[in-house]
Amino acid sequence: MEKKRILLIDDEPHVIMVIKHFLLKSGYEVETAVNGLEALKRVSQQMPDVIVTDIQMPKMNGLDFCEQLRSDYPERETLVIIMTSRTERDFRERASSLENVEFFEKPLSPKKLVIHLNEFFENRECAIQDG
Repeated sequence: MEKKRILLIDDEPHVIMVIKHFLLKSGYEVETAVNGLEALKRVSQQMPDVIVTDIQMPKMNGLDFCEQLRSDYPERETLVIIMTSRTERDFRERASSLENVEFFEKPLSPKKLVIHLNEFFENRECAIQDG
């Protein structure tokens, strides 16, 4: 089985370092970006299997990135996991209008993220085999 590709987007180097460590240790291939604009460049080169993004970042925030991703690649159903501590209703409604988007509360537990990703890929493999 080929390694699953994760694009991790965050402007805080220590967050990138910790989460990337757990993902690599769990057998995932990891690319990183420090904002949404850089992430769009990475996606244009090769679409990852899952994108994990922070919301509050310079140049292009995570929510704007998600909207642009869905606009540029409407046929792709790449899972996007948004890491956030924001709970405002309008923010949640805007983000919830996007397809295939999940929320993880910050501070993010890298172990819980890995468990979630393992389950996601396992369920996807089962659906492909059953389909």
